[in-house]
This record gives sequence, C-alpha cells and structure tokens, in this order.
Amino acid sequence: MKTGIEHKLAKRLKDLRRKFNFTQEQLAELSGVDYKHVQLLESKDPPAARINTIEKLAGAFKITVSNFLKI
Repeated sequence: MKTGIEHKLAKRLKDLRRKFNFTQEQLAELSGVDYKHVQLLESKDPPAARINTIEKLAGAFKITVSNFLKI
C-alpha cells in the first residue's frame, strides 16, 4: 500500500535533478543507480526507494540524506 511518500520523493528527485541540470542518465552515472531505476523513481507510479538508493542519490547531488529527504 502506497502512502504518498513515494510521490513526494519522486517530485523531490525530479526537482533536485533539474536544479542541478542533470539528465536522468547523468544522475544514474553519478550515483551508481541504474538508469531505468532512476526513471522508475521519477515515474507516475514510483516504487518505494531503499535507503541505500537514497544515500547514493543524495551523494550524487553532494547533499546529506536529511537534506535530500526534506520533502
């Protein structure tokens, strides 16, 4: 059951990616997260993200996990 946090995280991810002028491909390369997974995380029906994925994505933006999760 989805709680809405997945959609908030998807929006935060997309907003950060655009702020940093990263394509999904660039973010995937910088974070070590598979490109298709980045696409899914930003999709209309995103899956729940694992904490290690969130850590990798935050690292690509050079921000803390707590800053990443300010949604």
